[in-house]
Amino acid sequence: MAEVTKEQVLETLSKVRGPDLEGDIVSLGIVSDVFISDGKVYFSVSVPAERAKELEPLRAAAEHIVKGIPGVKGVLATLTADRKAGSAPPPRPQPAAPAGGHAHPHAPAKPAKSGVPGVGAIIAVASGKGGVGKSTTAVNLALGLQANGLRVGLLDADIYGPSVPRLLKISGRPEQIDGKYIKPMENYGLKAMSMGFLVDEETAMIWRGPMVQSALLQMLREVAWGDLDVLVVDMPPGTGDVQLTMAQQVPLAGAVIVSTPQDLALIDARKAVNMFRKVEIPLLGIVENMSYFLAPDTGNRYDIFGHGGAKAEADRIGVPFLGEVPLTMEIRERSDAGTPVVAAVPDGPSAAIYRDIASAVWAQVSGRPQRKAPAIVFE
Repeated sequence: MAEVTKEQVLETLSKVRGPDLEGDIVSLGIVSDVFISDGKVYFSVSVPAERAKELEPLRAAAEHIVKGIPGVKGVLATLTADRKAGSAPPPRPQPAAPAGGHAHPHAPAKPAKSGVPGVGAIIAVASGKGGVGKSTTAVNLALGLQANGLRVGLLDADIYGPSVPRLLKISGRPEQIDGKYIKPMENYGLKAMSMGFLVDEETAMIWRGPMVQSALLQMLREVAWGDLDVLVVDMPPGTGDVQLTMAQQVPLAGAVIVSTPQDLALIDARKAVNMFRKVEIPLLGIVENMSYFLAPDTGNRYDIFGHGGAKAEADRIGVPFLGEVPLTMEIRERSDAGTPVVAAVPDGPSAAIYRDIASAVWAQVSGRPQRKAPAIVFE
């Protein structure tokens, strides 16, 4: 069977009438870049934010017609809201009233962002740069929370470079439930969802911002997570589209920042800290990963990257310091093999470190009321 092409998809979509029946959605330029992988088609349709609910049948029609193309195994069509260039920005939110004072009488209420049905708290694990062991930390943190008696899920929000499938040694494709919800994959008792389950590992994800936002929110809200105490979100490195989407659209309970001890990593960690502060997401603390090296033959300790930089930074900016994770052969080898140390060696010293970090994180989350996501204005 011939492979499905982008041209076929666009030609088919040109049969779908646009909003208010003015032309078709392709000629109107509201269809995003079309991405095709393994017979699955991904695209989004840009509509005014205030009409998203009203135009849901338009999305459904676009998805349905593409499903009819021979060779198409599945379709992920989403609505996105893009403010067009030159349009008036939404009104700025009024500043919050001072403690003990009264809110501005004309201050608009911040819209409550919907959470995920059945999910208690959502925690982001982030870093200012790549290569600091953030995903390994996120996986072992999730398993640490689970080992401490919680029901836990893990969302791999790194659309461009998903690593959770390899770290959890999960392969295959997720199943669909009733043609709408996706059943999360599972290993070590941990429910997980990742773009890596939907596309091949070697596939280059070349997506623009609106498609990234749509894919992320669908993986978050159209997955049958069931009842969870906490959902850990492994964020991509940096401060880009995914981070802003999560801050703007999702009621995060807080963020954990991962850094290594050296100055260069800390500079980038500060950027992540500042971003979460600007969007009013609580900072649950900083983890110093690769804090020191333990030689496997002698047990001697070496401060390869320096030591204590993340703790000093946490103290300086008034953020909790969650703990030091050493660089050990065991953690590295087990991560590469897809057998995370918390699950594989639950009674070992490395697992104990992650469980302690998980306890410190949960103590803060469980003692703090669930936050509503703030409104963010882009100029």
